[in-house]
Amino acid sequence: MQGKIMKGIAGFYYVHVDGHGVYECKAKGIFRKEKIKPLVGDDVELDVLDEREKRGNIREILPRKSALVRPAVANVDQALILFSIVRPNPNFNLLDRFLIRMERQELPTFICFNKEDIASEEEKEALRMAYETCGYRVLFISVLENRGVDQVRELLAGKTTTLAGPSGVGKSSLINRLSFAARMETGEISEKIKRGRHTTRHSEIIALGEGTYIMDTPGFTSLDISEITKEELEEYYPEFRKYEPLCKFRGCAHISEPECKVKEAVVAGKISQVRYENYKVLYHELKNIRRY
Repeated sequence: MQGKIMKGIAGFYYVHVDGHGVYECKAKGIFRKEKIKPLVGDDVELDVLDEREKRGNIREILPRKSALVRPAVANVDQALILFSIVRPNPNFNLLDRFLIRMERQELPTFICFNKEDIASEEEKEALRMAYETCGYRVLFISVLENRGVDQVRELLAGKTTTLAGPSGVGKSSLINRLSFAARMETGEISEKIKRGRHTTRHSEIIALGEGTYIMDTPGFTSLDISEITKEELEEYYPEFRKYEPLCKFRGCAHISEPECKVKEAVVAGKISQVRYENYKVLYHELKNIRRY
């Protein structure tokens, strides 16, 4: 029987099998012997020990399409970043840190701005211009009024998606909107995996439908980017790539150098001023880190 690891707590792995429910499993000793650790998101083969109690053993980890280091999860296809348009207003520096982390882990990413029902057209258009010019797909939704949620659901279909964003923007409400019908069918998931719920948070997957999962990953709330150098930073601003080779100086930092094509693109409105200002803030932040 094949399934997907939804959560791992204290040596137990909770494996969702389409059409059968969730099995509480232990990993066979051979994994420890070979120093292989099952990850949330892994597709696995399991042996059922007790069908009534839904208990089993993981006997094989199927080949991974991908594996992230932080958080340690497998088989993630894409990322959804959720911010609100207003109340609270978006923290663009924080949003760019999220995008840098996704770029660094080579995850296709789309951005959802919530609370579009109380935002002006001017506010929405400014956000669209800032981030669609970077190559990101931008959606405007209202979780409260259930507007745009079906469009999000379509983008999630058949994939495993990690959800990121600050508190207060509607992440839990969006998950509830997306997963309501699925939870009606697989209600025992919440009972099976509540072990350890009041201790340290762990990565957890929620099944939204057959082959469709959304992942709540506490690791993506860690937005320290000090592991990259100031020279690397421009690699994670995709809108710079078109202009960087045209700069006068090789290795141009796009800060104070003359005849910088990136800065010229900012002045011409081809690169978002907000994005560029955040780039400069982050560049100086990384420049001031002492590296040993």
